[in-house]
Amino acid sequence: MDCIKLIDKYYADYPELRTILLTHSTQVRDRALELAQQLIDRGIEVDKDFVAEAAMLHDIGIIFCSAPKIFCNGPHKYIEHGYLGAELLREEGLPRHARVAERHTGSGITMEQVFREDLPIPAADYCPETIEEKIVCYADKFFSKSHLNEEVSPAKIRETIWRYGHDAILRWNAMEQLFKP
Repeated sequence: MDCIKLIDKYYADYPELRTILLTHSTQVRDRALELAQQLIDRGIEVDKDFVAEAAMLHDIGIIFCSAPKIFCNGPHKYIEHGYLGAELLREEGLPRHARVAERHTGSGITMEQVFREDLPIPAADYCPETIEEKIVCYADKFFSKSHLNEEVSPAKIRETIWRYGHDAILRWNAMEQLFKP
């Protein structure tokens, strides 16, 4: 699949946003492929081709959201980019990629969290389940779209994840253990 062609279908008229999306997604893809290879080397089955594609497309929904610092001028809140990207990917016939898009935010979002925080997303569980979903979710946290040339430190990631509660940090801890070399 040609991920760039799909991104260009939606982002061609937004060159600054396209550059940010492609830079971030490439960083996430490269880290995700490193993680996938580490798991494969340990005997864990991973679909590396799918990981590469899903990493490139995980944030495709940002175009629908408002985040002026990164040239996003859509009508939706940024927290909605995962499920909006998932809807777009399902319309494109990519249901497996859609699951990654909707499950990569934070360390995942539970249905309880949707209700507790009154999040403007459909009530559902958005926690990564498959190994590929976990790889992209984890890799994504190391790269920010607003600071493209900086890698986020593990301490900063933990601080950010902790804000979403005990369950969120437990999911993060489990991913850290999974990806320890």
